[in-house]
Amino acid sequence: METDKIESFINDHLREDLKVYEAHLNHLNSEIMEYNQLKQTADTIRNNFREGFKTKVDIGGNFLVQAKVDNTDRILVNVGLNHFVEFNLDEAVKFCEFKVRVLNKEADVIREESLKCRANIKLALMCLGDKNKLNSG
Repeated sequence: METDKIESFINDHLREDLKVYEAHLNHLNSEIMEYNQLKQTADTIRNNFREGFKTKVDIGGNFLVQAKVDNTDRILVNVGLNHFVEFNLDEAVKFCEFKVRVLNKEADVIREESLKCRANIKLALMCLGDKNKLNSG
């Protein structure tokens, strides 16, 4: 195999695959953070704000309006594809825990694929080095 073909394969395929894996992993990690934050918020509401609370709500474009929440028994949760389901706070916490477990398993699979891709890049670079040693020696 020619050196430029190996370099092209590394840059055009392996490194691009690695970028895709890293982007997917970043997306999953941000989703995990959001669900953990939602779980923590639901726990806080459940334990400290049974009578309601005042807050500010972003209605788009970082435009905030004041809001008063009188009933804290139920919460709307985005369960995917922008579909919202109304849960009581205990159900919301359980759903968040479940979703985090699922996302962590998916992230583990992507991490494993990323490691394989990195190993393939290293192997290809080692082949290049060996080929260059043979050609020069």
